[in-house]
Amino acid sequence: MQNTNATSLTVKKKAAITEQQVLIAGGGHVGLSFALLLAHHGIASTLLEKNSYPTISPQDDRTRSHYLDSRNTALSRRTVQIYQEIGLWDELQSHACRIDAVQISEQGSFGRAQLNKADEQVESFGQVMENAWLGRKLLLAAQQEPLISIIDNANVIAVEQQPDGVTLSFSYYGEEEHEQQLQASLLVACDGRDSTVRQLLDIGTTTYDYQQTAIVGVVETDKPHDHVAIERFSPAGPLAVLPLTDPDGDGNEEYQQGYRRSVVWVCPKGEETRYLEDDAHFLATLQGAFGDRAGTFVNAGRRGAYPLTRVLADKQVAGRCVIMGNAAHTLHPVAGQGFNLCMRDAHVLAKMLSAQVLRGEDIGSPALLTRYEKARQTDQKRVIRFCDAVVHGFTHPNPAIKLARNMALLAFDKLPNIKPLVANYAMGLKS
Repeated sequence: MQNTNATSLTVKKKAAITEQQVLIAGGGHVGLSFALLLAHHGIASTLLEKNSYPTISPQDDRTRSHYLDSRNTALSRRTVQIYQEIGLWDELQSHACRIDAVQISEQGSFGRAQLNKADEQVESFGQVMENAWLGRKLLLAAQQEPLISIIDNANVIAVEQQPDGVTLSFSYYGEEEHEQQLQASLLVACDGRDSTVRQLLDIGTTTYDYQQTAIVGVVETDKPHDHVAIERFSPAGPLAVLPLTDPDGDGNEEYQQGYRRSVVWVCPKGEETRYLEDDAHFLATLQGAFGDRAGTFVNAGRRGAYPLTRVLADKQVAGRCVIMGNAAHTLHPVAGQGFNLCMRDAHVLAKMLSAQVLRGEDIGSPALLTRYEKARQTDQKRVIRFCDAVVHGFTHPNPAIKLARNMALLAFDKLPNIKPLVANYAMGLKS
């Protein structure tokens, strides 16, 4: 699916509201979403992805080919609203499972808390969706959008900035002799934790190794999930079990009893092998941590292991280039905030670029991009602090700290006005 006319950035089937162009390096969920947000505002973009995209079509069968083999993402209410704004949520919703309640507790301790959508007067706290489905629908939407040009198998090799633009050099994998260049007003790098663009721009990072590994997969229980997400802190490590749709239908239908659940389990680095290879041991450990809260864990799918390291770019703007997504901030998954924070970044930048276009001004203006960076600092710093507080606060073995965190859970559950505030932050509605 390579764009054979990659150097011609002005040929479009639908007129953009500006001749200014945006290059997006990295075509994962954040890069595709950002391109769609720009198109929603009438701004054209060219997206480069280093991997080869699969061949898919709108007529492909929607049923899941791997019932228990998938990674999943919890979408906050704000992220759902963003996809609604660009008209994509109706396509996504059939494979999304809403979260009606959240239960938080620690194994062997008295502290516990619960959030219910009725108490907070919200439709849901968010939706859980399979990554494969989200990626498929984002790619299809981008392929069908005239304002988005897609080049896959593209290896970025150089970035040069000029006073009035930026030039990106790339080659197709396996064809280094066929180097090509693209020019635009702005470059946005969404190319992951080990971002090539970030390195080419000589932007450093601040990293922290949690000495932990996230084991991610899907399990099946004999008890329906009832749209409840469970956060459980145990000696084996923090666990999150989230509701998923049934294999053949919409998990939001009231009459359906979903039994699939997404699991994110954080264990100390070096202990993951047995949990990955031994289903019985994995299920027994989950059962020991959860008791009967989720029923009996009866089946486990293939699992993946992901070493956990916090990676923060030292800066997110360099001239006409913006660092976004995991390239800007890769966070611990315990609170499920990483992707949702990236989506808020993308949404804010797209709106700022649209306003700049309507003023007839340069969308790659370093002054504008610096304002974007500053505008996002409060939300980003709050989320980073929150994730680290949860990780360190709930894994510290000190008895005094354990008592303090259980008292904090009780206070959170009982004191008025705290739940709505925390819920709004978690849903991304207040940043």
